Amino acid sequence: MNFPAELKYTKEHEWVRVEGDVAVVGITDFAQSELGDIVYVEVETVGETLGQNEVFGTVEAVKTVSDLYLPLSGEIVAFNDALEAEPEVINGDPYGKGWIVKVRMSNTAELDGLMSEADYKALVS
Repeated sequence: MNFPAELKYTKEHEWVRVEGDVAVVGITDFAQSELGDIVYVEVETVGETLGQNEVFGTVEAVKTVSDLYLPLSGEIVAFNDALEAEPEVINGDPYGKGWIVKVRMSNTAELDGLMSEADYKALVS
């Protein structure tokens, strides 16, 4: 399993990469491996401002559908449109081309409540 040290993680298996005042969000390598082959990603919240831990979309695999939880409060400013045609990119590159949304953070202090790589590894092992 791959857990990049520069990212922050949630108990719900999302990851966060901070780029200025924007957070890039996706699901972890562990999450995609547990879900199996991802066949559809739905995010209808672009342009909306949501609170921390609110559902911002869903990811559908062959056997299940899982809610996606926003790790940080803010406005969803972008969805990875490439996932509409190729949702399986998440399986192959969850931390790169498989990102799901970008969020303009409204409260950067919430970053302090997210897990480090070591904390997340301990959670899933």
